[in-house]
Amino acid sequence: MNKENRDMKDVPLVIDCRQVTRTYTQGPEKLTIFSDISLEVTPGETVAIVGSSGAGKTTLLNLLGGLDKPSSGEISICGKHIHRLSEAGRARFRNRHLGFVYQFHHLLPEFTALENVMMPCALGGVAVSDARSRAQTILQRVGLAERLEHKPGELSGGERQRVAIARALVNEPDCVLMDEPTGNLDEHTGEGVRELIESLRDQFGIAFVMVTHDMKMAKSLGRVLRLEQGRLVQEA
Repeated sequence: MNKENRDMKDVPLVIDCRQVTRTYTQGPEKLTIFSDISLEVTPGETVAIVGSSGAGKTTLLNLLGGLDKPSSGEISICGKHIHRLSEAGRARFRNRHLGFVYQFHHLLPEFTALENVMMPCALGGVAVSDARSRAQTILQRVGLAERLEHKPGELSGGERQRVAIARALVNEPDCVLMDEPTGNLDEHTGEGVRELIESLRDQFGIAFVMVTHDMKMAKSLGRVLRLEQGRLVQEA
C-alpha cells in the first residue's frame, strides 16, 4: 500500500457532505431523520459519530457510502458526486475508494480468511495472482499471517473482525466506513481493534468514519460528532 507517499495538498476532501437531508414517507406522514447535515473529512482523519439509538447514525453512514440516496443535498467522495453516478457506477466507485466494516463481520463461512479478503479484488477485476498477493499482505498487516487458510468458524471474534477490516482495506481505499466495529467484542479484543485502526490510519493515511457507542474508542481516535435530534454537532 502506498497511501503514505501521496501529496496531501493535491488530494481533495475524502468526504464532503453538504446540507444533506434524509426523509422517509410513511403513509400521509413525512419522517425527517436528519436535516441539513454537513461534514468534511480529510485524508488520514478519524471521525467518530455517536448518538442515541434511532438517531440516524447508520442511515448517515449508508448515505456516505452511496448505499442510500439523500432527499436533498450533495455528497462528494474524493471530489466525485457519488449520487450522480449510475447504480453500476456507484458500485465500481465504492469498490475502488471505500471500504466497509460492520458490527457483524459478514464473512462468507465457506471460504477461508484469504479467500474472503480476495473478494473485493475479484469484483474489481484484479487478476487472481495479484488479488492473492494483496490479501496475503494485508492479512499479515493485521496480524493474521498464520490464519490465512482458516475459515470464519475457526477464528475468534476478534480475528473475524480483523479479517473484515483486511477485506475493507485490500483495495487501498481512501476511506473506511465502520458501523459499530467493536459492538460484539469484549473490552480487551475491542482495544486490539482500536489499536489496529489507529496504526493503519497513521501508516497509510486512510480516513476512517465510524459509528460507535464506545466513547473511549471514539475519543481516543479523533474527532467526535454527536447526531441528535436531526443535527450533527461537535462533541465537547
